[in-house]
Parts: sequence; structure tokens; C-alpha cells
Amino acid sequence: MSQQTQTKKPPYLMIAILFVGTFVAFLNNTLLNVALPTIMTDLNIKDYSTVQWLSTGYMLVSGILVPASAFLITRFKNRHIFITSMALFLVGTILAAFAPSFALLLAGRMVQAAGAATMSPLLMNVMLTSFPIEKRGTAMGIFGLVMFAAPAIGPTISGWIVEHYDWRLLFEMIIPFAIISLGLAVWKLENVMETRPVKLDYFSLVLSTIGFGGLLYGFSSAGSAGWDAPEVYGTIIIGAIGLIIFILRQLKMEQPLLEIKIYKYPMFALASVISMVLSVAMFSGMILTPAYVQNVRGISPFDAGLMMLPGALVMGIMSPITGKLFDKFGPRILAIIGLIIMTVSTYFLTKLELDTSYAYIITVYTVRMLGISLVMMPIMTNGLNSLPMKMNPHATAINNTAQQVAGAIGTAVLVTIMTNAIKEKAAELAAEAQAAAANATAAPTEAQIAELTAQITQQASLAGINHTFLIATIISAVALVLSFFLKRVDVSGRKAEYSAKPANSETVAK
Repeated sequence: MSQQTQTKKPPYLMIAILFVGTFVAFLNNTLLNVALPTIMTDLNIKDYSTVQWLSTGYMLVSGILVPASAFLITRFKNRHIFITSMALFLVGTILAAFAPSFALLLAGRMVQAAGAATMSPLLMNVMLTSFPIEKRGTAMGIFGLVMFAAPAIGPTISGWIVEHYDWRLLFEMIIPFAIISLGLAVWKLENVMETRPVKLDYFSLVLSTIGFGGLLYGFSSAGSAGWDAPEVYGTIIIGAIGLIIFILRQLKMEQPLLEIKIYKYPMFALASVISMVLSVAMFSGMILTPAYVQNVRGISPFDAGLMMLPGALVMGIMSPITGKLFDKFGPRILAIIGLIIMTVSTYFLTKLELDTSYAYIITVYTVRMLGISLVMMPIMTNGLNSLPMKMNPHATAINNTAQQVAGAIGTAVLVTIMTNAIKEKAAELAAEAQAAAANATAAPTEAQIAELTAQITQQASLAGINHTFLIATIISAVALVLSFFLKRVDVSGRKAEYSAKPANSETVAK
């Protein structure tokens, strides 16, 4: 373990370096979704499920490696972790930018994901270590800028680039930022977190890969392949079995890969559950709103991204403000107000029509994102405050993994609900149209049949989206009920634990 010297201020320069690198990694995660059809055409890919692996594969690698981040952060110096991660991310980005084939492009995305996986947990742990425990809300609010704003603005940037330039620019524009971040890390990055010689349990890592990887792949594939596909239910079953064995093994180990026992702390357990429910509700808006504006209203991907941009900006602006409010008022009042806003605004999205104004869509979606920004970081910070400092790496790894798995499961379930609702409404409308045609004096022309089919598809899609938003409203209401049980963690008796560490100080490794 390195000896460290303390000064008075948190390491703002180091946090800024980590912030830039993590922001770029988060942004990269959502940049490619809009560009997939263009990439299909350019690389002559026949099947959409094949090109979808550029997103699914990235998520899978991240989901597999994030649980191991607790071990990496505990065992290795934060300087070495970040430099290695950013170097991997840069290599993957360059490979993807100049890939002549889909296979190399996919390989580049996988390498990118391997580098990006530890950046978010690392930044969160540095923030937790570098600020006094009573000021964590402000620090975590700044982290929320990365967590929420970067993924939200990704589709807008991607839509504009794909519409005006080549899709490779999505990778090429990231390269300079990655190089700058890596160069600054080599030059200025220091170690602020203590390390200890823990051992890696390889069997736990295998179980984690099977468990989380199986669940993420299975639920992510359900929307395209269907729930009755063997690769869907098979991988979900295998993943569930692997996860159960993984959890049982962690509970028996003295040095587990993931410290599952932290769920014995009530406020952390409650925060984790609310965060997972929120992830499902948040992803529902990110899926259903574009589905409405593009599939029902026929708005271009770029314009659809622009319509959601105000919501992303509100989340980015509010995140630091929410952090300061948390330090002053605690999590409960913020969570209740935020979840009331989120639940009511989600309900308003169940009232969409074929001619709903753009102003209504933008306003309701933006207000909904405001509600989310008031909730997510405060409850997460309150949960982390209830834990001993040594548990921070495990807590951040568990939070990130749980949210990814919950998001994948929620997305798959909501897409299935929407698809089934659309099919039922389409069948109902088709039956009504057939009955009307049977009573008509003249048979409809081909043009009339085509127009009627388009109208049925449009109306059925609208009904399915509204129905799914109603389910999302119920999910938000569940989180609202849970928020009433939140209690502010008293940190006054634990300041000594953090001030004894290199917590509120800039440290220089010797």
C-alpha cells in the first residue's frame, strides 16, 4: 500500500481528467444506435439482428466486467486502472473508426467496452474518497452530469452526423478527446485511494460472466428474437442459475468478488431497489418516446433526437443542483417530489394522439426528465452514505450492475408489452374494417386497402405505446411508494472515518 500525503483540497484536476474520460465513454455508449441502419447498408449486412450486436455486444462486455471493478479498484492504483482503461478505449475507437469489415468493427466495439467498463465505478469511487461525507451530494451531483447527460445527448449528435456525414465520424470525433484524456492522465493523474492485496476468485468471475452475461443477452435479444426463441429463454435460464450460484458463493467467501452482504444495510438495499425500478421507468421513456415520434408521427431520427434534447439538458443542469439540495435536505423530500413529477408526467404520455403538438411532447418529456434528475443521485448517495468506506468499490459495482440488468429486463418486458398491445389493437381494427367492407356496396381498391392498412398500423402503434406508458406509470408509482420509506443517513458520527483517510484531500503518492 502506498503512503500518501494530504493537503486541504480535493483533487479537482484529477477529477476533471476522470470526468472527461468517463463522459466520452458514456457518450460513446449511445452514439451508435441511430447509425445502425446506415452501417448495415455501408457494410452490406443483411440481418438487423447481426448489426444490433454492435450495441448488444458493447453492453454485454460492460455488464460482465463491471462486477469485477470492485476487485480492480480495491487491488490496483486508480492511476494505473484509468490509464489502462483509457488506452484500451482509444485502441478500440481507432479500430472501429477504420474497420474495413463488420467483424473488425465489432471487435473495436468490444475493446471499447472493455476499456469503458471500469471508468464509471472508478470515477464514482474517487468522488466518494475525495470529498467529505457530508458534501457527497454535491460531488455525486457532478457525477450525474456524466451518468445522465452524456447518454441522453448521444442520439441527437448521432442523428445529425449520420444525416450529414459518414457514420465513421462517430468514432473519429472521439479519438482526439480520448488522446487528450489519456495524455492528461499520464501527466497529472495521482493516486487518492488506498489499495490492499485482495485475491481474485476466478470461479466467481466465471459465474459472474455466465450469470450477468446470460441475463443481459437473453433479455436484450427478446425484443427481436421473441420470448419463445431458444437463445432467449435458454440464456436467461442459464444466466439465472449462474447468478444464483454466484450469489451463494459470495455469501460464503471472506473476500468475495462482490460483497453481497452490503444489502443488510437497509438504506442501501432500499436505494438499490428504487434505482432498479427507476432504471426500468427511465428506459421506458427513452424507448417509447422515439417509437412514437418516429413510427407514429414519421419524424426523422435527428428531429426526434432534437425533441428529446431539452430533457437531456435539464438533467445535466439539475444534477449538480440536486446534489446540493441533497446535502441540505436529504433524500426523502427530493425523491417524493421527483417521483410525483415523474409519475404524473408519465401518465400524461398515455394521452398521446395522432396529432399531439410538438410542444406538448417536448414539455412533458422534459418535465419527466426533471423528475428523474431529482431522484436518482440523491437516493444513490444516501445508500452509499450508509456503508463503511471500504465497501464503496463493491457498492458502486453492485449499483452499476443492478441498473444495467434492470434496464435490460425492463426494456425487454416493455417492448414485449408494446408489441403485444399493437398486435391486439391491429387485429381489432382489422376486424372492424373487414366488417365495414362486407357491408359496403363496392369493393375497395388496392390504393384504398393500402391506405387503410397504413392507418390501422399507425393507430395500433399509438394504442400500444399509450398502453405501455400506462404500465410505466404504474412502475413509477411503485418507486414513489418505496420513497416514503427513505430516511436520511446520519453521517455525523462517521466523519472521523473519512477524515482519517485521504478523503477530503489532494494526495501525492510517494
